[in-house]
Amino acid sequence: MLRGSKVGLRARHEEDIPILHAELYDDVVNTSRAVGQPWRPITPGSKDGQFVVDDKAQGLASFSVVDLDSGALVGTATLWGIDNHNRSAHIGLGLLPSARGKGYGTDVVAVLCHYGFVVRGLHRLQIETLSDNTAMLRSAERNGFVREGVMRASAWVMGEFLDEVLLGLLVEDWKPQSAG
Repeated sequence: MLRGSKVGLRARHEEDIPILHAELYDDVVNTSRAVGQPWRPITPGSKDGQFVVDDKAQGLASFSVVDLDSGALVGTATLWGIDNHNRSAHIGLGLLPSARGKGYGTDVVAVLCHYGFVVRGLHRLQIETLSDNTAMLRSAERNGFVREGVMRASAWVMGEFLDEVLLGLLVEDWKPQSAG
């Protein structure tokens, strides 16, 4: 397990999947804002669900996020689009509704930075998020990410186009926090 100050990132357990599916995926608005594609119903237990991990996928590292004090599942974290040639990847996370607003997001981003830069030897990490996602913007910026641009009207979400903010962090600009 990778540890931050509040959260641990561990392998996805089978019992995590129904909780993540019910609390994150079944929330149509949240999923539509987070995944960049239209929501569709997925049968519980399906091997097509976004929370089912393919351990052989090379460009993806999926984690379950747990509270270090209680061990309770609080969300999901992903390093995706891992490009070993350019040594870059994208960061994504989703917190259960009960876990939001408690500082977990900032800690998850910190642990994913440690994983990307120290464990994987990457040079650049990137986050794309909706321009009104203040929690993710704050978590990214607290970890040293810099706003690199706005992709105007680039995301179709629930009947309207929304702007996305692109943030980046290079390993030489990263200030590690206690993670490991």
